Amino acid sequence: MFENLSQLALQQYWWILVSLLGSILVFLLFVQGGQTLIYQLGKTAESRNLIINTIGSKWEFTFTTLVTFGGAFFASFPLFYSTSFGGAYWVWIIILFAFIIQAVAYEFRSKPDNFLGKRTFDGFLFVNGLLSTVLLGAAVSTFFTGSHFIIDSDRHSQWTMASRGLEAALNIQNLSLGLTVFFLSRVLASLYFFRTINDEKIIEKVRKQMLYDAVPFVVFFLLFAGMLMLKDGFAVNPSTSEIYMQPFKYFHNLIEMPVVAVLFLCGVVLVLSGIILPLVSYNKYGEKAIWFSGLGTVLTVFSLFLLAGFNNTSYYPSVADLQSSLTIQNSSSSHYTLTAMSYVSLIIPFVLIYIIYVWRIINRKKIEVKDLEGEHVY
Repeated sequence: MFENLSQLALQQYWWILVSLLGSILVFLLFVQGGQTLIYQLGKTAESRNLIINTIGSKWEFTFTTLVTFGGAFFASFPLFYSTSFGGAYWVWIIILFAFIIQAVAYEFRSKPDNFLGKRTFDGFLFVNGLLSTVLLGAAVSTFFTGSHFIIDSDRHSQWTMASRGLEAALNIQNLSLGLTVFFLSRVLASLYFFRTINDEKIIEKVRKQMLYDAVPFVVFFLLFAGMLMLKDGFAVNPSTSEIYMQPFKYFHNLIEMPVVAVLFLCGVVLVLSGIILPLVSYNKYGEKAIWFSGLGTVLTVFSLFLLAGFNNTSYYPSVADLQSSLTIQNSSSSHYTLTAMSYVSLIIPFVLIYIIYVWRIINRKKIEVKDLEGEHVY
């Protein structure tokens, strides 16, 4: 089956899979968003424990998806993996460190011999929530703004900036997407709390907090989207594989790929609907709003990945040497490797079914204070 596909078809297939994993990861960052709200929503130790244990049941999903996303990128587009992870390593080390301290915090926060105290580990959770969302968003934005690397004829990459990727956070467009992801994760966390927490005092604070986070989310998203549609993009000449700058490239991509445009617009509408519905009628729509905004997040991010990689576009452009820019054609694995992995990818639907099943089991009832009396408490 897969062995009969062309190299380009396999490359496109794997870019779609990587894009889907990346979009699901951004949705699951609601865990990180919730971690930054612990002390804003929880004014007592009891309420903070309730919030942490609500999102704590999902933190492994986010971490596992991040690892799967990175693994899929490594296997399908190894030149991107070696260039980005090997060159911009300070960004990825900080992100990795942030997830390590998250795991440590959940594991040891409520241990009886915790000599650091719960507040220390709560601080770890906040740091993870802040750094992972902002830096992951900024890293994805470099798909549109470019990075500082050179690739020689032997496909060896060299980073040209001593800051090793940290310079991405100084770019306004990168930072705007990073802050978009940060505030979106907090909005999604609030919507998740609507569905999972049975505590009226916390829910009352959640209603107000969601509005406080929704406003900057919309502002930063519009800033990023506006800059994206108006900027020159990194186009690829399909005949010569030459990289060149094309005015309004990503706007043209949106117009020339109508399916992607529809997915993008539907995603934006769904995200905004999930924010508005609880404010209009919480009792009727509040508990379901997470699925509106969650699906909208997946569709929107998925569309952005497609804008970056399809329609003769360099998905990882170089601003140091334009011709070193990476495309799905020049950075992928061999036909044999892509074919073998494509067969492995057929198990993904079964994994998703299992995740959905476990998710439903965990959230079959809202969590209350009395549920924190068991042995497995974060």
